[in-house]
Amino acid sequence: MLIKKIHYWFYGLPALPLAALGLPLYIYLPTFYADQLGLGLTLVGTILLICRITDVISDPLIGLLSDWLPIKSRRKWLMAIATPLLLVAVWALFIPPANAGMWWLFSWSILVYLAWSLLTLPYTAWGAELSTDYDQRSVITASRETFVLIGTLIAAGLPLAMGLTSDQPGQALRLLAHFLVVMLPVTILICLFKVKEEFTPSRPINFLAGLSLLNDNHLFKRLLFAYLMNGIANGLPATLFLLFVSYVLVAPEQFGMLLSVYFLSGLLGLPLGLALSKRFSKHRIWSISMLWAAVIFMWVPVLGEGDVIAFLVICILSGLSLGIDMALPASIQADVIDIDNVKGGGQRSGFFFGIWGMVTKLSLALAVGIAFPLLSFLGFDTIHTVTVNNTIALSLLYGLMPIPFKLIAAWSMWKFPLDRQQHFVLRQQLD
Repeated sequence: MLIKKIHYWFYGLPALPLAALGLPLYIYLPTFYADQLGLGLTLVGTILLICRITDVISDPLIGLLSDWLPIKSRRKWLMAIATPLLLVAVWALFIPPANAGMWWLFSWSILVYLAWSLLTLPYTAWGAELSTDYDQRSVITASRETFVLIGTLIAAGLPLAMGLTSDQPGQALRLLAHFLVVMLPVTILICLFKVKEEFTPSRPINFLAGLSLLNDNHLFKRLLFAYLMNGIANGLPATLFLLFVSYVLVAPEQFGMLLSVYFLSGLLGLPLGLALSKRFSKHRIWSISMLWAAVIFMWVPVLGEGDVIAFLVICILSGLSLGIDMALPASIQADVIDIDNVKGGGQRSGFFFGIWGMVTKLSLALAVGIAFPLLSFLGFDTIHTVTVNNTIALSLLYGLMPIPFKLIAAWSMWKFPLDRQQHFVLRQQLD
């Protein structure tokens, strides 16, 4: 058992640099290209939305590929191929030439997202197959998401440690590009050599029959809907965090500290969520976590210039639900895949997580596509004078808009029927 737990931590290692990639993509990159390269909020939001939508096609196809490759260690091979492609694309996107325009942002973003999918989809599908136990799956996802949070803390804290402020997104992107070039290959190699991938003979089901089977999996669709709603709710404040700290709190120098505290709180809240999920059901703890975040976020619009301490408290309290948000849905997803397996779909973890990855990116793209155009429509413009009315609009979008999405997601999952007892029956059928 101890050896298995150690292997789970080796498995989680690549999540650290992958998380350090995710934060600058959503925090620094839009602001850098919109402001410092002069593309504007609306154009950048539109380009990133289009790039994310391309994953609607690529993610399920990559997932199918990782399921059906008739070779041993097929998920490992795809991860090894994707790693150098991702590093080249990240370097070009994070360290662009001075004359980089919309086509540079578009083309390299497409390649980053494609290589990222080629790496992360086999990786997450592999994690779902490391154990068949209801609670042990939460331990595996928690180990991965722990490294996600640590990587995010590094991505948030490293620019701060190097003396960079929130108005230097270009320098932050350059610094994190160098970090990724070193850390991603190292952690990938450790994971590939230290963790065993069981070879499951491919049993590809007819594609149309597989789609029909997928459509009949009502619990998967229900989980996916809740995950999409919650993803949009999380993506809105993530996209607007830098702008909120800079123009509402008027404390851009506190950006790194506030972001680090938020993710540190998520890291501390994850063991609590994991312990509660072992005592109760995973879906119920996730629902409570989303409701908790909604209650905390409703206080954001009352904040104004200089309210850094109050916002720090909000970051700590809302951050407690972050790790739960990240670990438990993926664990529930692994359980739902068993339903498909029982009904004859075969081992299609890659395909399911391809759809999962598609929805993840779509929710973040929708958050960017909603937030930036709405800000522009309401008159918020960083190039010209920022007025009180503009900052009120920013506060409302940051604090209140995520709440209805959280409430819908919690309502969808509150009475989710696949609990520990039902999953035990399901596993008996499979075994």
